[in-house]
Order: sequence, then structure tokens, then C-alpha cells
Amino acid sequence: MTHPLRIWGHVRRQRQGKKMGETLGNLGSVMATLMFIWAMFRQYFPCDHIEKYSHKLMKFFYPHIQITFDEYGRGHFMRHEFYTAIDTYLSSNTADQANRLKANTAKNNQSLVLTIDDGEEVEDEFEGVKLWWTSRTITAETRTSHSYEQPDEKRYYRLTFHKKHRDLITKKYLSQVLTQGEAIKVRTRQRKLYTNSWSMWSHVVFDHPATFQTLAMEADKKREVIEDLVSFSQAKDFYARIGKAWKRGYLLYGPPGTGKSTMIAAMANLLLYDVYDLELTAVSDNTVLRKLLMQIPSKSITVIEDIDCSLNLTGQRKKMKENKAAEEEEKGPIKKQAKVGDSDEGKTSKVTLSGLLNFIDGLWSASKGERLIVFTTNYMEKLDPALIRRGRMDKHIELSYCSFESFKVLAKNYLELDSHHLFDTIERLLGESKVTPADVAEHLMPKTSVADVETSLKSLVQALEMAKEQAMLKAKEEGKEKESSAREED
Repeated sequence: MTHPLRIWGHVRRQRQGKKMGETLGNLGSVMATLMFIWAMFRQYFPCDHIEKYSHKLMKFFYPHIQITFDEYGRGHFMRHEFYTAIDTYLSSNTADQANRLKANTAKNNQSLVLTIDDGEEVEDEFEGVKLWWTSRTITAETRTSHSYEQPDEKRYYRLTFHKKHRDLITKKYLSQVLTQGEAIKVRTRQRKLYTNSWSMWSHVVFDHPATFQTLAMEADKKREVIEDLVSFSQAKDFYARIGKAWKRGYLLYGPPGTGKSTMIAAMANLLLYDVYDLELTAVSDNTVLRKLLMQIPSKSITVIEDIDCSLNLTGQRKKMKENKAAEEEEKGPIKKQAKVGDSDEGKTSKVTLSGLLNFIDGLWSASKGERLIVFTTNYMEKLDPALIRRGRMDKHIELSYCSFESFKVLAKNYLELDSHHLFDTIERLLGESKVTPADVAEHLMPKTSVADVETSLKSLVQALEMAKEQAMLKAKEEGKEKESSAREED
């Protein structure tokens, strides 16, 4: 006899199976009905209409605007400047709100820079309006030429704000973000010193300690140069208004050892600019010169030192050309052929004065933003007037022999000395002799581990007295030569 519980279990399973079948049948009927309704809906309401009205509905319920700033453009070759500026701006202004941060190094691995990590959202405020920045990274699998998959990352920042503030955010706030981001980047970046090797630039870290405070120069002239540099760096709108390229040329001239290179370093440190030291003798022709100069970015100083020794850019170029032509006429046909076949000729630079002037003051001069161009020379009288006229070399700065005011700066730098009983003697001798700041600094340089102020100053006094005697002897010899020439003419 079958147990009653087994009979009841069998009946219950039959009922459950029947209910499950009924449920699946009902679900199938519902799905079929929905598919029929969707087909009819698409027939009478096309997809473009659905998308149109769905966007309108979304605008009604979601009153915010989102702007996306990709890290790279379509070519994935160059990072967008706006993305870099946003990254720098957020790391300085809003990174303290984030719970997850990314750490990077700056300034030759001597300082730490924190930026918000992927997926983090930070809040910012502008003129009482709140907005939100989000950092995102999308990883997609891409196949390379070697037939293996490699992730391709796409980074971007997304800005969200209420639509009623569209004009304020797009016209004022984003402009401020770009300006502040660029300024912060300039302050925190590791600056570099570039030099050219034929058609390429190479660089080292620029870490020169020179400043205008330590520069041996008269205070009034120093103040004039500083004010001129600062005024230039803030004159973007002025240059645009007068229709000139945002650049300025400086000519530093004076005897060797008067601090021309040191002043360039002080200028770079004052404005936080990179330095591009252009060696013209390593440039093959005007085309390569243009290529090199086009690679120089804004906020930089282009330097050509000892330009009187660089190629044939002096005022004597016409005379030298005529002399060269005369020499060629005197040579025979065999020598001329040997000249043409000379294998070293291809290594000679063919940069011309007009090629250099074209970039300094021609149409190419407006190809970049703010730039300084600095020439140095020991003999300004040798330079072609076209090269150093106003508008090309806007400011001429003479760095001459050491004055007493310059000496006091050196004494403060080297000996930490403001006054001494030998200062009066040194002031008198500096007025009677011609020595450069480099010569003076050499005597003030400590020769032992313990600096001896008295010994250093006495050494300087002896050197100044010797320079004075040599100057007197030279003057006497020149006087005798003039008398002798006058007698011969008579």
C-alpha cells in the first residue's frame, strides 16, 4: 500500500509543473505582445523622432551641460595644450578634495606633483557658480601589426555645470583655467638649456644660479633692465594692439669678462624661460636655420653669443666678398677646379645675414608667442648696422668695466662684506684703471677653506695698482706713436 505522504508529494509536483507551464506560457504571450507593439510603434514612429524627443525629455529632467576635453587629438601624436593646462590647474587648485591621487615628480625629481586619479570627481567654484571636474580613462583592445592585442587608453576630463551658466563658464571660466594652468606649468616645470647640432636640438637641465640680485652691475641700470623685461612679459595685448610680433631683441656688448652670459642666465631666471643657445656655425644653410628657429617655443630666450665671430655677419661682408672675388680671378683654372671639388665645402655653413634677419624681423618672426632674442658681442662696431638697428635689437645694454658699485655687489656675494677700510682705496683705483668684474671676482674668490677678507682685498688692491701702471704705460706709448706719425706727415 502506497504511503499517503508519497501520494501527496506526487500530486504537489504535478500542480507545480502545471503552474510553471502556465507561467512560461503567459510570459511567452506577453513577449509576443510586446514585440508586436514595438514593431507597430517603430512603423508609425521612426527612430530619428524617438531620439529627438528623448533628447528633449533628457534636457528637461537633466539641466546640466557636459564638456569633454580629450588628452590627444585624432592623430594621437601631440597632447592637447588645453588638457595639459587643465591637468596642471586641477593639481594645484582642487587635488586636495580627491581621495585618490596620482603622484608625479617635477623639477628634476626634486618636487612632488599630485593630480586626481581616474574616476575621481572634484568640485570647483567660479563667481559663485559650482561646477564639477571628472577624470576618466577608457581602455580599448586594439590589434597591432604583430597580431596580438594591446590595450589603448584614452584619457579625458569632463566638466559638468548647469546650463544657465553656459556663457559664464565657456567664455570666462575656461579662459581662466587655461591662463592659470599655463602659468603654473611655467613655474613648476624643469627649465632646460638647448643647443643645436646641425638640424636638431639637444638639451640639458638649466640650473644656473645667477640672478639680478647677484649680478655685478649698477643698481639704476639693473632696475631699468628688470622693468623692461617684466613689462615685455606682460604686454601681450599691447603688442596685439599695435600690430607687432610679441618679441623683443637685446644686444649685450662690452669687453670680455663683463658678465654678458651671466646676464642672460639672470634674465632666464627672472622670467622662468628656457634658453636656446644657437650656434650658427653648426647650421648648414638658411633652410635648416628656419627649421631650428621654428622649433623654439614661446617663453624662451634665443641666444647667439659672440655674433661678431659667427659666420660673415659683420659690416665688412661686402668688402670681404669683393676681396674674395679678386682672389678667385688671380687663381688659375686648375685651382678653381680644385676648389669646386673640395670635399670639405659641403660642411661649410651657408647661413646668410638676410636669412637670419628674416626670422628676427620678417614674417617668420610672428610664428610663435612671446620670445626674447639676445645677441652678445665684444665689438659692436664690427656688426652690420642692419643687424642691430632698433626694431631688431630693441635694447642695447653696455656691460663695461667694473665700477665701485659693481664691486660692492661682488664683495657682498663673495665675502659677505658691506664695508671695509680698504674700500676707499679700491674705489679710487677702480676709477683710475680698467678691470672687468671677472678679474675682480677672481681676487675675491677664497683661496683657502677659511675665507680671509683682508688677504683677498689686499690682493685686489695690488692687481688694481698694476693695472693702473699698465694703463699709464700704454697711454704713453700711444702718445709717442701719435707724435711720431704727426712728424712723418709734416
